[in-house]
Amino acid sequence: MSDGPPRWAFFGTILFTIVVPGTVVGVMPFVLTAGWTFGPPLAGEPSRWLGVALGVLATPLFVSFLSRFVREGHGTPAPIAPPQHLVVRGPFRWVRNPGYIAVVSMIVGQGLLFGSWAVLVYAACMALLFHFVVVVWEEPALRRTFGAEYEEYRRRVPRWLPRPGRS
Repeated sequence: MSDGPPRWAFFGTILFTIVVPGTVVGVMPFVLTAGWTFGPPLAGEPSRWLGVALGVLATPLFVSFLSRFVREGHGTPAPIAPPQHLVVRGPFRWVRNPGYIAVVSMIVGQGLLFGSWAVLVYAACMALLFHFVVVVWEEPALRRTFGAEYEEYRRRVPRWLPRPGRS
């Protein structure tokens, strides 16, 4: 038997990504921009480039988050099949929630790229929802599942904003 991640974790993560982030990052901004229609730039043309940069920079962060849940955690981001091991490497060394940060960054990037206040408001709403989910549900579940290991990790690594010079 292999010590690697179970095959279901790989396929479950793909399915989860298509359904949940696909809706949050793809379908909703598509709807809010009336089919990804460009509006006037929100703060001049440079805001569009900032939007592109946010999307480009957030994508590898999101991919790393997904792959680490599978490879290191032996699970998925879906609550019905969570990681079996606490994931603390890669971007998780600097911040406890890189997946949520990547998703919000991608949505903000789209809001700036398409010149859409509606998408930016949606991004803010998603950020608040993610914070609520993390504080009310995820962190207590991680405490119950991983105990002292999670508490030590939580003391070392901030929830949302990385501390410079830490690894």
